[in-house]
Amino acid sequence: MQTQWMKQSMGVRILIIGFLILVLLIPSAMISSLIQERQYRRDEAVLEVSQKWGQPQTLTGPILTIPYTYASTDKDEIIRSSIGYAHFLPEVLVIGGELFPEIRKRGIYEVVLYGSSLNIEGGFLPLDLEDLKVPASDFLWKDAFLSIGVSDMKGLKDQVSFQLNDQTIFAESGLETHDVIGTGLTIPLDTINLKEKMTFSFDLELNGSKGLSFTPLGKETQVKILSDWSNPSFIGEFLPTDHIITESNFTAKWKILHLNRNFPQKWTGGKHNVSQAAFGVDLLVPVDEYQKNMRTAKYAFMFIGLTFLSFFMIELLNRKMIHPIQYLLIGFSLLVFYTLLLSFSEHMVFQYAYLISSVATIGLITSYTKAVLKDNQQTGIILAILVFLYVYLYIVLQLQDFALLIGSIGLFVILSVVMYLTRKIDWFSTLKLQSSDSGPK
Repeated sequence: MQTQWMKQSMGVRILIIGFLILVLLIPSAMISSLIQERQYRRDEAVLEVSQKWGQPQTLTGPILTIPYTYASTDKDEIIRSSIGYAHFLPEVLVIGGELFPEIRKRGIYEVVLYGSSLNIEGGFLPLDLEDLKVPASDFLWKDAFLSIGVSDMKGLKDQVSFQLNDQTIFAESGLETHDVIGTGLTIPLDTINLKEKMTFSFDLELNGSKGLSFTPLGKETQVKILSDWSNPSFIGEFLPTDHIITESNFTAKWKILHLNRNFPQKWTGGKHNVSQAAFGVDLLVPVDEYQKNMRTAKYAFMFIGLTFLSFFMIELLNRKMIHPIQYLLIGFSLLVFYTLLLSFSEHMVFQYAYLISSVATIGLITSYTKAVLKDNQQTGIILAILVFLYVYLYIVLQLQDFALLIGSIGLFVILSVVMYLTRKIDWFSTLKLQSSDSGPK
């Protein structure tokens, strides 16, 4: 039975409603955590498949490296001969290729994988050893090599053969030094005259997932990538100089000069981190249901507050009374919408999941309101408000770039309507309601 003090004081009821809204924020936060947990499980599934197929790939090189000897002093002040490495970058680097994406299933989750066919060509000028502060006699010319950085070696699908001038040399796995890159291939140059101009070309069949990146090592680096994927995201330090995106494919071109990056064409040791200049493209999943669910859940406070405000206005203007337990049940019904949306969106298109979840929630609250208020007109008002709120939220979700603008205008309109409806209310007398004027009929 409702207590007498709760019936008599509208001020107390306002405090109770406000307290219930704060209480309902706890399960609202739990729903956000549930969305994050499901997203984490999806990421685990993606990582598991990617680790076996090939993770996001970054291609670096080729880099020409020549070992040299130098004298160093150890902790016992004994002079020893040590090996250092001088690194030289190509004058021209041209990369062209195509990505062949595919979507694979891991349980209920989708993983974007790709195969790629790349052609890399370019050339080195005759080596200039000036400015390196290493005597020419200290260089070990016969031990020189080229290195190619491949971030995930599991993605290599075939042997890699290099055309160096008029010679064909097969690449070897592993690197002699990690001054510049961490994992990759080595091409010995013991049969190449490094004091002359050297041209190179090779093909690379490479598997990966999510995205492909390149490091601009040429004095002039040109990259052209095409794919039958319609949702690319250009990443890294440089955007394409030219790109075309259609509903079925994309083409992107980059042109980068050595002046655009923060490392030179030659140096010794591990002075520079060239990976910081990487650029490329990610293959985005067209719809990330977890991002949309998280954005939807951020409006839980607004939905609960506006719905409770609607019921409170009915209490205020029509001398009806709704029990706090009934407010609480309505609040939980609003929160169930988010769990329904999350579970449905994992199995179908987000738009359909939103439609089913919102219709189910509106139907539940409307039928409950009809049973509580026993008034068709007031039930119709609640129905109209709920339909407006869910349609409004869907529009905000679709207009991501204008979400703040549309949200601000919507809140302004709602506040204006509330102020208009309550403009003639004498709040000093209303906050002390008599029990004879309240209670369900």
